[in-house]
Amino acid sequence: MTAELILDARNATGESPVWSSAQQALYWVDIPAKRLHRWSLADGKNQSWQASQMLACIAQAENGSWIAGMENGLFAITPHADGSLDSRLLASVTHALPEMRFNDGRCDRQGRFWAGTMLMNMAAGAPVGAMYRYDAGQEGPLKAQLEGLTVPNGLAFSPDGKTMYLSDSHPDVQKIWAFDYDTDTGTPHGRRLFVDMTEHAGRPDGAAVDADGCYWICGNDAGLVHRFTPDGKLDRSLAVPVKKPAMCAFGGADLDTLFVTSIRPAGNLSDQPLAGGVFALRPGVKGLTEPAFNN
Repeated sequence: MTAELILDARNATGESPVWSSAQQALYWVDIPAKRLHRWSLADGKNQSWQASQMLACIAQAENGSWIAGMENGLFAITPHADGSLDSRLLASVTHALPEMRFNDGRCDRQGRFWAGTMLMNMAAGAPVGAMYRYDAGQEGPLKAQLEGLTVPNGLAFSPDGKTMYLSDSHPDVQKIWAFDYDTDTGTPHGRRLFVDMTEHAGRPDGAAVDADGCYWICGNDAGLVHRFTPDGKLDRSLAVPVKKPAMCAFGGADLDTLFVTSIRPAGNLSDQPLAGGVFALRPGVKGLTEPAFNN
């Protein structure tokens, strides 16, 4: 299966792809560039907006705006056709250390927004990251729901919403866990090892779940996107022409396209000139509509 380049975006860190069925467009972020991107299926055009802080993860909101995990909190952001971007702080966060930011995040099936934090200096390997949940109308600073993470990633929910997946992509960890998830309270419990990624190619990065309940995760450093069955068995691995795929998301008119964002590292890229691009795969399975934030 050949990956199709849909945009030579040259993103430093292309992350958090989200398909908008209403617009038939793919949104994603470039974290260090502080930019939100939108690619239209109809004409293949790309538009981007500049934010005031690093954008790390996004989710659509029911009112047409977006919720975003940035550097010092969660924000409501609204991109406009004229290229301007409005942002409003929804909830602040007290980080464990300076120089931290949000990383991976998305909504659960009930429309609550989850996002994790990390120390930007990954080389430090500090397990000071945490997972936070934000409910509509919530007041006050965010409270950690899960702690002791280094680089939280791979957040996803099963089709029925009763299983939450979460990974830690730091080289010293490289694990994916599954949790039982209380859909009434938004509480994960019963944490267990789902996949030990040291036994597979690539570090676990961003993820998606398909309509069959299988878990797709980018194998960062390996140029692969892996599909695991609900019992944690490797089902298949699809290649992309870059070393660092970052996150995947289902989209397209029939939700049968797997879009993959990627990272463009510094240095000689003669062996991967398309690094930082956005790719499309046709995996032969369909995805699920991404839940909107219930605001």
